This record gives sequence, structure tokens and C-alpha cells, in this order.
Amino acid sequence: MSVADSKRLPSWLKKSVLSGEGVHSLKTGLRKYGLCTVCEEARCPNIGECFKRGTATMMIMGRVCTRSCGFCNVSSGVPDPVEADEPARVALQIREMGLSHAVITSVTRDDLIDGGASHFAETIRAIRRLNPETTIEVLTPDFNCNVWDIETVCAAMPNIFNHNLETVERLTPYIRSRAQYHRSLEVLRIAKKALPSGLIKSGLMAGLGETPEEISVTLSEMKNAGCDIVTIGQYLMPSKDALPVAEYVYPETFREYEKLGLKLGFKYVFCGPFVRSSYMADKVLL
Repeated sequence: MSVADSKRLPSWLKKSVLSGEGVHSLKTGLRKYGLCTVCEEARCPNIGECFKRGTATMMIMGRVCTRSCGFCNVSSGVPDPVEADEPARVALQIREMGLSHAVITSVTRDDLIDGGASHFAETIRAIRRLNPETTIEVLTPDFNCNVWDIETVCAAMPNIFNHNLETVERLTPYIRSRAQYHRSLEVLRIAKKALPSGLIKSGLMAGLGETPEEISVTLSEMKNAGCDIVTIGQYLMPSKDALPVAEYVYPETFREYEKLGLKLGFKYVFCGPFVRSSYMADKVLL
């Protein structure tokens, strides 16, 4: 179903907005520690559900990204300096939330000499010191494929290392600012080698104009790069200025993608209209 076919969201993409005490208390805690979540910044459609469950994906190193991807709602420009005490504040927030699984992501910081790799590593260590039973997943930028930076993050031993390809090779130059498809695949390869005891994860958005054949090729290349977990969800415009949706992908198509991923040998495959990179991420380690 193309955008031209209907200006309204199809029935399978309509979701109730959840609110209430759980959502309010989580937002209050985040503000207390001066933290932000990608859930809020990216206007994720699952935010009410996840906040209600007491889960959130922390976004470190500020709210301003040095890149400007057409699908993303995060602000771009010149970021503020990294706050040295942020890892400790993240760890405190996770303890208050009682998280069994924490997901940490960031804006891209091309302005930093290590892309923020050392800050990621310190955040992992701070969480472990205060929350030794919590499993940790990091969703990182590409660090310009600097081996040392990727190894720095992996040396802190996250349970899951995630870097998203976001889209197929043909669309990458139009969808992702300053990113390169094969460079992202190399990030996964480096992480797999540096974190042999962990899980490597990546994700794609559907509905940007890719074909099922291109999704198939991309999944194969992700698997060959060492990826263990893959997510595929429907792209939705986070704002009127974002890239338009080319197609609303039918739920049946997502089920076919899931079957294909399992056939290719991925350990875990999550596909569906509302699937996002960190949505229900804790289910993998239960």
C-alpha cells in the first residue's frame, strides 16, 4: 500500500496512546537526573507502552547529533560538551527503575576524537557497578568504523552490541547522513570479533522504497557480518519535515521477513509494524 493509496494510517498501524502514573513517574525520574531518552527525542510510537512497563532507552551525550538523517527526529547541529558525571546518573536512574535489561544509545558525535566510545564504555561500567545483575545493550553510531573505538566499547563487555544498518544499500545515501552501507557492515564484523561472548544486533526500517529482494540481500549480508539478532519495523514519519513514507508494509510481509531471517540462521528475529531496534529488547535475554 503506497502513500498515494491512502492518506490515513492503515488499521494495523493505529495504536492507543498510553498514559498514567507509571509514565508520569518515569518522566519525573528522567528529569531529576537530567537524562533524556531516544523514545522521546525520536517520537517513538511505542513510548507509552514502554514507559508503562517501566522501560526506556537512555540517550547519552546530549540531544544534538552531528549528523542529519532524513528519517530521524533528533536535532542536528553543534552538540554541547559531554558531561563527565552522566554515566553515574544513568546508573542511578536504572537502579531506580529496577531494570533487568538496560538499553543505552547516543547521538552521533563526530566532533569527539573517539566518537564518544570511551563515554559509552564508562556508562557500561557505571551501570555494572551499581546494578550488577542488569544486562546491558548498547546501540551505537558507526564511529566512522574506527576499530579502536569499537573495541573500546566492546572491552566494557555489553551483553548486546547493536548498530543499525537502517536501510538497504541502494537507499543508504538518501536515508542516512554521512553513513555508508558497507562501513556499517564492517562495524558489525569488528564488534563480533571484539565481543565473542556477546550478541551482535542490527535493524532495518521497511517502507522507505526498498524491495523484498533488497531486504533479502541485506539480511544475508548482515548474517555474514556476524549479526545474531535482527529487527525490522515500519518507518513512520516522526515529523512533517522527515522523509515521506513510500509504503505501508502489510503485516504478512513482516511475517515473511521473519521466516527468512530464521531460515538464514539468525538467533533472534523481530519483525512487525511497530518493531523498533530496542522495543522489547529484554526478551532476548530472558
